[in-house]
Amino acid sequence: MRAYGIEFKEGPDGFGVYASKDVEPLRRARVIMEIPLELMLTIRQKLPWMFFPDIVPLGHPIFDIINSTNPETDWDLRLACLLLYAFDKDDNFWQLYGDFLPSADECTSLLLATEEDLSELQDPDLASTMRKQQERVIEFWEKNWHSAVPLKIKRLARDPERFMWAVSIAQSRCINMQIRIGALVQDSNMLIPYADMLNHSFQPNCFLHWRFKDRMLEVMINAGQRIQKGDEMTINYMNGQKNDMFMQRYGFSSSVNPWDAIHFSGNAKIHLDSFLSVFNIFGLPEEYYHNSQLSGDGDSFVDGAVIAAARTLPTWSDGDLPPIPSKEKKAVKDLQEECQQMLAQFPTTSGQDQKLLDSMPEARKTLETAIKYRLHRKLFIEKIIQALEIYQDRILF
Repeated sequence: MRAYGIEFKEGPDGFGVYASKDVEPLRRARVIMEIPLELMLTIRQKLPWMFFPDIVPLGHPIFDIINSTNPETDWDLRLACLLLYAFDKDDNFWQLYGDFLPSADECTSLLLATEEDLSELQDPDLASTMRKQQERVIEFWEKNWHSAVPLKIKRLARDPERFMWAVSIAQSRCINMQIRIGALVQDSNMLIPYADMLNHSFQPNCFLHWRFKDRMLEVMINAGQRIQKGDEMTINYMNGQKNDMFMQRYGFSSSVNPWDAIHFSGNAKIHLDSFLSVFNIFGLPEEYYHNSQLSGDGDSFVDGAVIAAARTLPTWSDGDLPPIPSKEKKAVKDLQEECQQMLAQFPTTSGQDQKLLDSMPEARKTLETAIKYRLHRKLFIEKIIQALEIYQDRILF
């Protein structure tokens, strides 16, 4: 593995990758990490199961367990089995790299959440989904780690908690890529050491690239990207997903997710083009972006949450027909009232959630994650209310 101009640091949210020097914008993407296939754990997404590198010996019972999984849905169970086997295999790299993986106490994955943690989400649908996920993992462990299994299987996960942890690592650190090995092109689920330390951003400065000629994964800085010493290097884990999906898969959420959404049930609508122009938002709905150069100096109101508001607010657009200010203001008021009703349905306010987080710095990671999720939900709704207020003030007469 080779790294250029970066350093790995441990912060409050685990390990991260940071620039160790300034990088001027270049016309071509620049490599900052090269990770050979031999260090990875990969499994083909579809039958027949293939591993690169092929660490599973012929006839080993772990393959029978992997082969018993549902090809369409159980990618995480397969990868967890492969990870546990790598920990048990003599001289395997992952026996050493395992020291860099978060322990069960350090994981934020909701697979490891208690019933109390799930109740703190204030989202019954997400809590129900995670309970089903937990039951699925436990049932799989009970089916394949029964008392009659050979020792070489039993020692991989002697209790369901160990297997649950392995699945949480597989879910939160898996990278799905299409890779070419020789003449074979395949979609793979991959655990890639060091690259899995890159944290998520909705505006990432890096991306991943497969270099097939020497079977190497490259982490590259975006072309034209300026990097300053100390900047965190980030990638985009998932595009176009709401916070509940990030919670299910990775165990985190964001108050500035540009793809988050809320459902409005009323009939009020605002004029789309007017709302976009007030906040200098351009592009098609799937590609909205904010042109900060058109905003006043120090105007930092527009963030991912405002982009999300532009996508989720009920809007109308009718060719060249201009909006009528009085009707727009009434629509704004109705939408704000509906947002206030949504906030009133939560048993706590965003201020209470923040105070609760501040008062328990040593809380379980899963509990802290659950409270942050509901806090981010409320902050998003409050941001929509603020955006509507600004829109109402700036609308042209």
